[in-house]
Amino acid sequence: MTRQFFVGGNFKLNPTSLTASKSLIDVLNKGDLDPNTEVVIAPPSIYLLSVLDSVRKEVKVAAQNAYFKESGAFTGEISPKQLVDAGIPYVVLGHSERRTIFHETSELVATKTKAAIEAGLKVILCIGETLQEREAGKTAEVCEAQLKAVVDGIKEADWSKIVIAYEPVWAIGTGKVATSAQAQQAHADVRSYLAKAVSTSVANETQILYGGSVTAANCKELAKQQDVDGFLVGGASLKPEFIDIINARRA
Repeated sequence: MTRQFFVGGNFKLNPTSLTASKSLIDVLNKGDLDPNTEVVIAPPSIYLLSVLDSVRKEVKVAAQNAYFKESGAFTGEISPKQLVDAGIPYVVLGHSERRTIFHETSELVATKTKAAIEAGLKVILCIGETLQEREAGKTAEVCEAQLKAVVDGIKEADWSKIVIAYEPVWAIGTGKVATSAQAQQAHADVRSYLAKAVSTSVANETQILYGGSVTAANCKELAKQQDVDGFLVGGASLKPEFIDIINARRA
């Protein structure tokens, strides 16, 4: 089946000024974007509302994180209910930086995912292996383990609210990129696992993105792969070439 191409831009802790943020949005607003590609950008939380107000309406906005509680004494956190109330439709969960730097377990990511979906958010769910795990031939095993916690915690119908982003940790911000064949194999393995663990229809319908040093130079080849349904872009989403990545499937 044909899944809509999806490109996400994860700004991470960038930029460091409202002026620079507005400049990034200005590039998107003026860009010639493929209308067949769904585009979602994730700015730092402090800029979420200004970006939502200023970006062109066909570009959706995502938070980079959310907690699993609706409210309470959780200093520094943002709840899914607050994001929904603010008009933010997406949240990125399980990014490798959250897993490694902030020690978020797959079980916590699954709890956050369930809470986000129940609140009405769509989730960009990140999974991926380290270089050591890749070299040990454990890519599929690691991705399945990270997904299993989510599979065990949500209903089949909830998967319509999830986009999976496969991000090999060894390729994030390193300049190293999985070959198109490596990306395709990892995505095919994820889809096979979803078919086994959830259902064939969920496996066929779920968009699986590739993330890991995606650039204008390598995006077209990656986009040709059968099971690569788009990208979650880090550093390149802060550059004009993000437009080229969005248009990777354009003839």
